[in-house]
Amino acid sequence: MSVNDIFFDSSALIAGMISSEGASRALLLLSENGKIAITVSEQVVAEVERNIARKAPKILTYVREMILRAHIRIVRDPSPNDVQQHLDWISHPADVPILVAAVQAQVYAIATLNTRHFIDDPRVAQLSGLRIGTPGDVLGWVRAHPISR
Repeated sequence: MSVNDIFFDSSALIAGMISSEGASRALLLLSENGKIAITVSEQVVAEVERNIARKAPKILTYVREMILRAHIRIVRDPSPNDVQQHLDWISHPADVPILVAAVQAQVYAIATLNTRHFIDDPRVAQLSGLRIGTPGDVLGWVRAHPISR
């Protein structure tokens, strides 16, 4: 796995799609240009589409086009058994499938704006074996390493 392999949760993906600037957007553009690889799970796509359909339905088609343009890899959600085995990884049970999907996708890091559940508790990164940071953190990690794609 490379520092250029990043998993986006729904908060990071939505931020990158609705903003014309910021770290999430910069990471999406790097992915679009083939400089990094972004991975999401089926659950992330469903959450993004559900939130966009509720808050800004006119851009739902754009969201789908952005996923294609940025060459985002979509992985299957982990099995219920895999999720059950890792309930101790994070305090918020709804986030367990995201964390397990990222581990199974063998990415370097997770980009999230959900600091409360993913970042504030250092055990989450320790138990999952992943670096977890805000999109700004992740962009810094990517910039600190030569891009090898």
